[in-house]
Amino acid sequence: MPLSPVPNRVPKHLRDVRYRSFERADGLWDVEGELVDTKAYDLVLSGERKRMAGEPIHHMWIRCTIDTTLTVVAIEVAMDAHPLGECPLALPAMQRMVGCCMARGWRKAIEANLGNIEGCTHMRELLFNMATAAFQSVNQAFARPQSDQPPRHLGQCKGWDFNGKGVATIYPQFIGWQAPKPGSTGTAAVATTSANPADKPADDSANKG
Repeated sequence: MPLSPVPNRVPKHLRDVRYRSFERADGLWDVEGELVDTKAYDLVLSGERKRMAGEPIHHMWIRCTIDTTLTVVAIEVAMDAHPLGECPLALPAMQRMVGCCMARGWRKAIEANLGNIEGCTHMRELLFNMATAAFQSVNQAFARPQSDQPPRHLGQCKGWDFNGKGVATIYPQFIGWQAPKPGSTGTAAVATTSANPADKPADDSANKG
């Protein structure tokens, strides 16, 4: 169901962001992101720079080649449109993301390698959500080497709440699951709840003097 219509308004800005993924013959995966910013009106930027309505202000591309652990093994970037002549100077720093893993610490790695003037704001924005596209593409990314560990996507949103119906229906063995505390050597206990009084601890208050 789409959003409700709003009368009497004028379009101003359009940002299109698209992600695509491809499985390669060499066992790797390509995840590609594209960002395009346009205005619905003719725009005069500072320095008397002009952009006509519909003409891209930003048009940028990223291709991350990843393995089944979601580790970046290669990255390619391009800027077809950018507002300043210096913008492409941010592209070489993108190679620092090679070796980073989208499955853990991805946003921290982006900030550490491309933060502030080291990188491009729009390239960082594209990179942030490439991890989501990668998870949707590489099925092995959800797998856990330990059979007693839940898939990575559980507990990450309302739909996959460990105490919710989704987990109870599809992954009943992990209903009420809690991660083991740091330093614990045992496996995590699977917590369950019950409304049956027989399942509750007995009250021994009657046995007290």
